[in-house]
Amino acid sequence: MNEVNAKTIKLAIQKSGLRATPARMATLRLLNESNSPLTHAAVAEQLDGQGIDKATVFRNLNDLVTVGLLRRAELGDHVWRFEVVKEDEHESSAHPHFVCVDCGNVSCIDEVKLTAGSVKQSKQFGEITEILLRGHCNDCG
Repeated sequence: MNEVNAKTIKLAIQKSGLRATPARMATLRLLNESNSPLTHAAVAEQLDGQGIDKATVFRNLNDLVTVGLLRRAELGDHVWRFEVVKEDEHESSAHPHFVCVDCGNVSCIDEVKLTAGSVKQSKQFGEITEILLRGHCNDCG
């Protein structure tokens, strides 16, 4: 988990040109602390106890994507998932994910990279923006 303090979150939001509202700060903090991308529904559910409604969560997620603090990915199930763009990444960087075909859990796989040969061969098709692996997680076995 990434522990990020409130001052760092507030500064990142302000540097992006957005107002650092309590709802935006809570949204960015939650995604910073998550080990995997979260859906709008999951974010809204976790922030509901702080009095932040679903519509506000939706607007904030999209605002944070627009300014490049979050990345949005659709992993084949027509559901957008959101995750933090790390300082050394670009919002469109290829970012590998593992999706369990049984339970639907999504995990980040930071260490999986395409080989030089795969990158070269893929250029004939276009730019890779997502690497997606599907299988059975250890819990579903």
